[in-house]
Amino acid sequence: MGKVQLFELRLGDSRVVYSPGEPLAGTVTVRLAGALQYRAIKVSCVGSCGVSNKINDTAWTVEEQYFNTSLSLADKGTLTAGEHTFPFQFLLPASAPTSFEGPFGKVVHQIKAVIETPRFCKDHKCSKNFYVLCPLNLNDIPEIEQPNTTSVTKKFSYKLVKTGNVVLTATTDLKGYVVGQVIHLRADIENKSGRDTGTIVASLIQKVAYKSKRWIYDLRTIAEVEGSAVKAWKRAEWKEQVLVPPLPQSILQGCSLIHIDYYIQVCLKSPDVSVTLPIYIGNIAVNHVPLSPSRSVPHIPVAVVPSAPPEDEDAAAAAAYLHPMDSVSIPTKSHSQQQPFSYAPNLTFPEARLDSEQTSSPNHPTLCLSTGATIPYYAEGAVIPVATASSLILPPEYSTWGYPYEAPPSYEQSCSSAASSLSNGN
Repeated sequence: MGKVQLFELRLGDSRVVYSPGEPLAGTVTVRLAGALQYRAIKVSCVGSCGVSNKINDTAWTVEEQYFNTSLSLADKGTLTAGEHTFPFQFLLPASAPTSFEGPFGKVVHQIKAVIETPRFCKDHKCSKNFYVLCPLNLNDIPEIEQPNTTSVTKKFSYKLVKTGNVVLTATTDLKGYVVGQVIHLRADIENKSGRDTGTIVASLIQKVAYKSKRWIYDLRTIAEVEGSAVKAWKRAEWKEQVLVPPLPQSILQGCSLIHIDYYIQVCLKSPDVSVTLPIYIGNIAVNHVPLSPSRSVPHIPVAVVPSAPPEDEDAAAAAAYLHPMDSVSIPTKSHSQQQPFSYAPNLTFPEARLDSEQTSSPNHPTLCLSTGATIPYYAEGAVIPVATASSLILPPEYSTWGYPYEAPPSYEQSCSSAASSLSNGN
């Protein structure tokens, strides 16, 4: 082991999570078996982001640095045998971005210490990671408390000569949620055809974009719910809930290389029709109690197939819509929710929820650095995807691309596109 028996960094109160603009204090401890000459003992506080083209590769293709501050704890001398402690303190920048770790890049904050020795001697180094959480207050996002709604109409052919329409409308009670909160989802399906639809599926999808030589997208299905099919000439309503597990927040403010987006996607397996609702995941909940989706969407009279429908489908359609009734309720067939994730390496909690103890204690952050199974949408080199609990469903605007050439649409652009589709459907 040599003269240096112990060389380590310790943070005050054994903390691991800090806020931007907060002081970070600790000590450098050195234990020696004999006297050690040194040129300097230094400690530095560093924050940076690195992105690679290959999965789990730390040879970064692109990097950016947020801060790098150094302190000299001792200048040229000799440390005697025994234990020595050197205190230090840094002030974290107010612009420090939230920590994040993903398969193609990470935002890392570190404390590093070095004992610089005379020439021809090996320097002694140690480091310690800490985590920064810059909370995303959902109340700062315009119209975040409003229901999130989009609709699409799909025209399709069946039985070679017949055509029909399906109108799919999806609504969430809010546009933003926090960890432990429930997403209240409602879907309305109007089947204007003589053919039963396939099952309906709703997915919570995370999309992380890494800016390397080109944009790389990592898509993950976080949770998935499947409902039953809708019979011919019927309108139906499906209500479900999805619990938000520990997830990284939507915005890594101050980081230009990694973008995080979330979607609720609702689709029918047959005919192929889907809608995508962009949502935010934040740290401070919306302070407005929303209406439930069933009350936030105007009720539309609906119809069902009569008990003895005419043989001719056109006549059946006419008869069905002459006798409007309330929507048929769709039962849920399956509900897959991934297991709770650890908030940070070596930092786990038994329950993924928000309460007064968690929000007030620095050791219980709303922070997740790694989530779910990795499904790279584009990557160079050999990559073997790890299967999620259920099949991955991509947002429709990306599902036909060979690989991404440009950044995905922003939240505002997605909403504008959805509004345009809704007006065209009407």
